[in-house]
Parts: sequence; structure tokens; C-alpha cells
Amino acid sequence: MAPTRILVVDDEPQIHRFLKPSLAAAGYEAFSALTAAEALEAFRRHGADLVVLDLGLPDCDGKELIRAFREKGQTPIIVLSARDQEDEKVQALDLGADDYVNKPFGVGELMARIRTALRRNLVASGETAVYRSGDLVVDTLAHSVTLKGAPVKLTPKEFDVLRLLVRHAGRVLTHRQILTEVWGPAHVDDAQYLRVFVRKLRQKLEGDGAGPRFILTEPGVGYRVVWRGP
Repeated sequence: MAPTRILVVDDEPQIHRFLKPSLAAAGYEAFSALTAAEALEAFRRHGADLVVLDLGLPDCDGKELIRAFREKGQTPIIVLSARDQEDEKVQALDLGADDYVNKPFGVGELMARIRTALRRNLVASGETAVYRSGDLVVDTLAHSVTLKGAPVKLTPKEFDVLRLLVRHAGRVLTHRQILTEVWGPAHVDDAQYLRVFVRKLRQKLEGDGAGPRFILTEPGVGYRVVWRGP
């Protein structure tokens, strides 16, 4: 089986010198691009199973590259950038990035995000109908949810939100993405309503314990479902 190919797009040579051996040690085949033009050419020639992308490129804003990659398909994209403003994260995610890691970063965290994005993409390609995370089971065809074997009663909208999140398990979904998908474009600014809604959904799935363990909040950005496996 061919190794998983990861395209790293960053204009800092030291990032490539640091990441390439780390990715190789994890069993990935890494190749590099210093500019958006190099990235598009490398992607055209060789393809990629995942892209790690800096936003501060010398020939264009990295968000334009996200848009270009999304026009070509659904290859997972992890943004790796020193831009830590919430609006930058939201824009990148709304354009189709799967995740966002701030510089400076830990290689362990980045590898975990890469594994999650690749696993999510593999699951999505198989159009899985039943999702399991620990003792929580979501059947998107039967419209049923069970927790520790007992049924969980959700409203239709609660189920729509949960189904959207589990179908993208491991990926950050912005408030705008969730509101547009579930309630429609007229509700894209109702982030506070969504926060209250998700709080109620969490209570049904997680109770009032030590804190969220399944639906995690990305402050100011949106939500991410943690994929723990059966």
C-alpha cells in the first residue's frame, strides 16, 4: 500500500526541515511547497491525501488556496498559521479547511489532528450510517440515538445538528456552517441561539457532569465532535 501523501505549504524553510522528518517517522510521505503556485503545481502533478497549509504565503493569501483546493475536491486541509484571530479561523473554516492549528505548535498535537482528519475523510468516503463514540451510538438512517444502550429522545432539529457534527467528526464546524445547514442562510447570525441549543443537546448526551466530553467548543468559532471509537 502506498504511503499517505501530505503536502506541506509554508514559506518558512525551517518548518519543512522540522516537519518532513517528523511526518516520515510517522509513516507519511511529505512533499513541500513554498508558494501557492508551487502548491497547485505539486497537487496537480502528484495529488495529496492531506494538505498542511500556512495562510501567510508570499504570492497570495492562503485562504485563496483553500478555495482553489476545494474546487478540486475534498482533500483534508489543516491550516497551520501564526494568525490567531478568531475571524481568520472562521474564514478559513468556512472556506472548507478541516482544522486550524496555531503557530507555535507541538508536533504531537499536529500529528493527532492529521490522524483525525484522515480518519474522518476515510469514514466519509464509505458513507457510514452508524457512528459510535464510546457508549454513544448515532444511527443517521434510523434517526436514533442510544447512550449506554438506552434511547435518547431528541427533537428533529437536535438530531439534525448532531447528525451534521458526527458526519464531520474531528472537524471544526463554524457557527455559520451549522446554522446555514440546519436552519438556512437567513439564520447565519444566530450564534447565541446555537450556543443555547448545543448546551441543551449536551445535557441530553452528557448530563451535567465534569464538562463536555463529546461535543467540544472551539471558542468564538464553532464546535467539534470528539471521535473516540467504539
